Amino acid sequence: MTANQHSTDETIRKTLHSVRTLLGMEVAFISEFKDARRIFRYVDSAEGSVPSVCVGHSDPLEESYCQRVVDGRLPELIRDAQQVPEALTLPATTVVPVGAHLSVPIRFSDGHIYGTFCCFCTSPDATLNDRDIRTIRLFAEVTGKLMEQQIEESSIHQAIVDRLQDVLDAERFTIVYQPIIHVAQHRIVGYEALTRFSAEPIRSPDLWFNEAAEVGLQESLELAVIRKALQGLIHFPDGTCLSLNVSPSTLLKGSLDAVLASFPLERLMLEVTEHVSVDDYSSISAALKPLRERGLKLAVDDAGAGYASFRHILKLQPDVIKLDVSLIRKIDSDTGCRALAAALIRFAEETGSKIVAEGVETVAELHALRELKVAKVQGYLLGCPALIDALPSRPAWGA
Repeated sequence: MTANQHSTDETIRKTLHSVRTLLGMEVAFISEFKDARRIFRYVDSAEGSVPSVCVGHSDPLEESYCQRVVDGRLPELIRDAQQVPEALTLPATTVVPVGAHLSVPIRFSDGHIYGTFCCFCTSPDATLNDRDIRTIRLFAEVTGKLMEQQIEESSIHQAIVDRLQDVLDAERFTIVYQPIIHVAQHRIVGYEALTRFSAEPIRSPDLWFNEAAEVGLQESLELAVIRKALQGLIHFPDGTCLSLNVSPSTLLKGSLDAVLASFPLERLMLEVTEHVSVDDYSSISAALKPLRERGLKLAVDDAGAGYASFRHILKLQPDVIKLDVSLIRKIDSDTGCRALAAALIRFAEETGSKIVAEGVETVAELHALRELKVAKVQGYLLGCPALIDALPSRPAWGA
């Protein structure tokens, strides 16, 4: 259940309670009509009231007050069901028993009836009047709008889950690898694994991962991608590393350890890919400690793109700081970008971290980085992301 759905549920429950207490009833409930049955979806009861009315329980729709109110065989307002012949044909009238009863349909915007908004007590109430039934109609209208919105959101949520589950089950994604180049030595020192999705809708990878996070499938998708990316490691020369993207939330789950267990950790690097502040850095550090002790490298991605990346650097003490493309794109022409990059480079020197510049696309950008003593870079100028079979053995740019 999403946060919005939980909030809607709470609002509906409070509404039921308000109506029940306002009208002096023992039980208030919302029912759904489905497959010829009446299903109790929300129930609010006074202490010691009818125990048989419980959320999730159901009974035949034709044997309910709800159906007969909707089709007109019973009135919406009943002061004493024992005096209504039609009501006496229903076993509940005498078994419960039912005294006063108010019930109105819940209609959605397309006109179809979802179910009913009802309340009743076991004793008659001669004071009930038209104002009371107007009150319950108003609450039913408001509740109906909330429930319709909730059902629509639930349907959208389920469609997203189904789409992502299909991506996972059918592995509708591929892994491409972008070289990381040591400029001075003119050699490939590593590769970053990047994901490309073939499923509809066609869109950027970050949107797929963001959507997975929204519906609780972030860990599953990230681990599936990492498993597939690791298959490429055997194709890379000794001495090169493989960089894998992972979110803090997946790190905290602890399931990544088993995925990495059979691989040489000294050849792997994890890039923390979160653009918002993290609440619990100590837990992330604790989760990473045994892996880092066995040789795993840690990188903070997108440094310079926002405040969150600076916090990651300070709290996680990474082995590698990756300068964000937003800095690189103007590093040859904007003194502010150049100054910030220089500060990060100096920080890395002081803390023992290494710098990798991402997104290098022009000779001018590369020249500016070389002036700043940045040794390792990646970007389209030196090597595009490619499938294993299409990867170059040397940097694409030879100068």
